[in-house]
Amino acid sequence: MTTTQARARTAAATATGLTKVYGSGETRVVALDQVSVAFQQGEFTAIMGPSGSGKSTLMHCLAGLDTATSGSARIGETELVGLRDKQLTQLRRDQLGFIFQAFNLLPTLNALENITLPMDIAGRKVDRAWLDRIVETVGLSGRLSHRPSQLSGGQQQRVACARALAGRPAIVFADEPTGNLDSRSGAEILGFLRSSVRELGQTVVMVTHDPVAAGYADRVIFLADGRIVDELSLPTPDTVLDRMRRFDAKGRTS
Repeated sequence: MTTTQARARTAAATATGLTKVYGSGETRVVALDQVSVAFQQGEFTAIMGPSGSGKSTLMHCLAGLDTATSGSARIGETELVGLRDKQLTQLRRDQLGFIFQAFNLLPTLNALENITLPMDIAGRKVDRAWLDRIVETVGLSGRLSHRPSQLSGGQQQRVACARALAGRPAIVFADEPTGNLDSRSGAEILGFLRSSVRELGQTVVMVTHDPVAAGYADRVIFLADGRIVDELSLPTPDTVLDRMRRFDAKGRTS
């Protein structure tokens, strides 16, 4: 078996020649330009780049939240390009977990009800043993009966994280998950995401602009002008910041 074949078999999500174009003529913007990348199972990957680099667009196309103009976007062996809205909705519900900067919790439900809401809507039975493990890992055991208004921002985001993982998704997509949190709460969320990968075998893809957040990942993908321009394994905040400074220097001299 070749290395390419081995990587393909263990990829939770794959983009091949992925292109996304907005507008036409003078207003035409190429958000993604022939991007090819694989996100491996059981890995925590951060996507970084300056504003407008295409990092959120890449995540949205891979997660079925946006439609690519051309190329391929796969979750496991499922090709997203060409799926109908109903099929995309089912795939997102059954195979994907989402964490956004906004917590997106229903104020009338308590923490436990918010966590199990997607499964309740889908009519899926809750795996209590797995749910208990998630709740313990995220540190919410004493807060399950509390409503969002009774929780801190960090606790609300932990509820959102638990909700994303409760259905055992193939992959969790996180878009600036610590953007609304203070540094301490942000560190708790990032530590949980890393633990979900190392202890629970989860796959996480996170968009971030923060070198400290990227330092929690196993790998960092750097985008600029809709293209992948670099990759860093086993990052630290310092190595990520150094790499970003190099890009800034190239941009000023080009």
